[in-house]
Amino acid sequence: MKKIKIVTIGVYGFDEAGFFNALCNAEIDTFCDIRSRRGVRGATYAFANSKRLQARLEELGIRYIHRKDLAPTQTVRDKQAAADKATKTAKRKRTELGEAFIEAYHTECLDAFDSQSLFDELEPDAQVMALFCVETAPEACHRSLVADKLAKTFNLEVEDILP
Repeated sequence: MKKIKIVTIGVYGFDEAGFFNALCNAEIDTFCDIRSRRGVRGATYAFANSKRLQARLEELGIRYIHRKDLAPTQTVRDKQAAADKATKTAKRKRTELGEAFIEAYHTECLDAFDSQSLFDELEPDAQVMALFCVETAPEACHRSLVADKLAKTFNLEVEDILP
């Protein structure tokens, strides 16, 4: 397998121009959406709703893939919601994932995830793939766990793009 660079990005904290400029500046050629529900509430982030997002990526020549198998299940998300409630942390203010979420995400999603299947889905000329979800901080989002698994499995470089 050829080396591919992994980039992670969330939408919170970006405006539309800044988000797409960041993708272009990082030379993203493949955008991997790992959200279960591919919408974001509110007008501020409407550009990240699936249909609009895919249309803009296509204009930019960036391939889009959706890997719902990498999205946390409701059960896993509930564990994070409970941790956030216990620490009185608003979802958009979270700076890290709770241990219960991390453990459950590994058990329910990552342990059975065949990393090679993601790379098999890429075009032969793919060089830079973005893992996308919504949270600002990668440490507060499951995309960091996916990136970590891919980096360790294939000895890849990971870069986090922040607003």
